Amino acid sequence: MIIGFDAKRIFHNASGLGNYGRDIVRILSNQFPENKYVLYNPKKPHINRISLTSNIFVAYPMHKIWKMFPSVWRYGPVSKQIFNDKIDVFHGLSNEIPRGINKSRTKVIVTIHDLIFIRFPNLYHAADRTIYRIKLKYALEKSDIILAISEQTKRDIINLFEVDENKIIVHYQGCHPAFKTIYSDDEKESVQKRLGLPSNYLLIVGTIEKRKNALIVLKAIKDMKIHCVIVGKPTGYKDELSVFIRENNMEGRIHFLKQVGVEDLSAIYQMANIFCYPSIYEGFGIPIIEALYSRVPVITSKGGCFSEAGGPDSMYLDPYNAEDWKNAICDLLKNEEKRKGMAKLGWQYVQKFNDEKIGESLMSIYQHLMN
Repeated sequence: MIIGFDAKRIFHNASGLGNYGRDIVRILSNQFPENKYVLYNPKKPHINRISLTSNIFVAYPMHKIWKMFPSVWRYGPVSKQIFNDKIDVFHGLSNEIPRGINKSRTKVIVTIHDLIFIRFPNLYHAADRTIYRIKLKYALEKSDIILAISEQTKRDIINLFEVDENKIIVHYQGCHPAFKTIYSDDEKESVQKRLGLPSNYLLIVGTIEKRKNALIVLKAIKDMKIHCVIVGKPTGYKDELSVFIRENNMEGRIHFLKQVGVEDLSAIYQMANIFCYPSIYEGFGIPIIEALYSRVPVITSKGGCFSEAGGPDSMYLDPYNAEDWKNAICDLLKNEEKRKGMAKLGWQYVQKFNDEKIGESLMSIYQHLMN
């Protein structure tokens, strides 16, 4: 089988959707080496983010004009190249597919991660929302199968776009193998010293933006002695956090990190006392999976997709109630046995997201399309 992928984010996104695409290609190419995997990349990357094996090929715009306008090529003209390459299945990895691809013999799948731009329109410019909606609507209509990364995302697709639920398959995602690696005490101590981390801390991972809601954790611990490490790309929301930190004399206890490598991040997880994920809305919540693989107890938000990622032994709280977060954090910090119990059960639960299961289920979907 020849399988093609929209690879823009595989090559050009450092986290999030980029990690999703890289994991999918890595898992499939390792588990099913007999297939050919073609990555359609609009332009040369500045940083090498994926290891190419003998069954992975990269395709760039071939015509001179599309080399000059790579975004336009990805939006539609790439379909002709996909047809000429005799792709059996094309997988749009991030909410969109190229126009015209459904007119060829190629079977088409799209992964829908979330509908945040509809649920939280205030976070996006009006022009961006319009473009996202047009692309998403086209992908939902023209794809043979829609993969939703959670039951929450499936419900959103059905409710907001009235798509036939029989066309939608919930297909969970995994995470980078680094988070499944156990680091030695010496390795963790090296990371701790190099990054200037405290000995005990809460951990928050994700883009530092309002929807991720880190402020509720800061409010919860403002009168506690515990440190908090926040890892993620900053946005304007960080200024709001910084004001709160200054007003409450927390400067020495809150540590911001950005552009952290995956191995360092894995060690940071493993050294944390508790992982906090107070997000208001997600399509799934990969950092929860990373924390559970790292054997760290998780406190996250009630409702939505969070219990799908966190399982029955994580803690779920009102993301707007700082007192609830304070009480839960205090309880876990005082009770080491409870933390260890949650970590053990969480690790057992997260095995359902192992590479082998992800790869086998995805390949079965591809093969079903070809029958």
